[in-house]
Amino acid sequence: MKKNLGLYLFFVSIFLIVFGIVMIYSSSSIWAEYKFDDPFKYVKQQFLFGVIGIVLVYIISKINYRFYYNNATKLFFVCIVLLILVLIPGIGSVRNGSRSWFGIGPFGIQPSEFAKLCLIILTSKYLSKSNKFVKDIKKGVIPILGVLFLVFGLIMLQPDFGTGMIIVVSIIAMLFIAGVNIKFFIGLGLIGVVGIVVLIVIAPYRMDRITSFIDPWSDPLGTGFQIIQSLYAIGPGGLLGMGFLNSRQKQFYLPEPQTDFIFSIISEEFGVLGVTIVSGLFLALLYLGIKIAINCTDNFAKFLSFGLIFQMLIQAAMNLMVVIGLIPVTGITFVWEKIKKVRFSF
Repeated sequence: MKKNLGLYLFFVSIFLIVFGIVMIYSSSSIWAEYKFDDPFKYVKQQFLFGVIGIVLVYIISKINYRFYYNNATKLFFVCIVLLILVLIPGIGSVRNGSRSWFGIGPFGIQPSEFAKLCLIILTSKYLSKSNKFVKDIKKGVIPILGVLFLVFGLIMLQPDFGTGMIIVVSIIAMLFIAGVNIKFFIGLGLIGVVGIVVLIVIAPYRMDRITSFIDPWSDPLGTGFQIIQSLYAIGPGGLLGMGFLNSRQKQFYLPEPQTDFIFSIISEEFGVLGVTIVSGLFLALLYLGIKIAINCTDNFAKFLSFGLIFQMLIQAAMNLMVVIGLIPVTGITFVWEKIKKVRFSF
């Protein structure tokens, strides 16, 4: 049964990867041909790293998961060092207003992506060892929250609010399933709301995003432009969409159609049917991931499985909420586009 769950998870993932590559071609070909004289520019990148990803999945599947347990602290320490180094001018590079990248030749690597994984590993180890203390806030919860906000603080110095929120929500979810008292989350939620308000107030661009979220038509050519163009893509999709390759908004209207707003193009070309199928596949990933976690007999494996699948799905969910206007624009890409966190220039 466990083996079948793993196979189902693998095949659902492969289908999403293939569909993602197809949609990246559809959403990016016009822009890529105009800018690079090569309509397959982004598709080649995505295909290359898709293949690399599948190979890495096979290699990592051969590593005993206890390796991560035994080296969780070391891996986390390396991530902290990388998050500090990326903030140093001359070492970290600035892209889209954030100093969050290492440029290594033609490659660009974002250390916060590694931090997301390492923090899940460290939290899983901590909860598997300290689960009996988890109802004691001081002994069981405060230590991991201290580590969490250290990572969050370093990421906010870049700044990268979207990635920081994904990490926070993922770890809070792991504490929740570990059995932390629900009253603690209510108090933490109130503190979180105050913290988010402060972060918004001290950064004008975040306030602009809130304003455009509330009323994007108040600045249709400025802060509200992205969400308006996204809704213009989603609206005409109807039940079955306008057909593959027939999107209008990807023709220099919708910014970042192959990354942040690729779901808008899916909706425009495949309509409600396409949106339902894609959303259903992500729900299938969540279901299979939770089933695998439940079937694990080792607590570390249980927490690790849940943390990884939930973190991936919370990123997808946040992207969808941005695209349809439920939350302000965060700069979070759809799950297919996590591969773009490692970039390569041909």
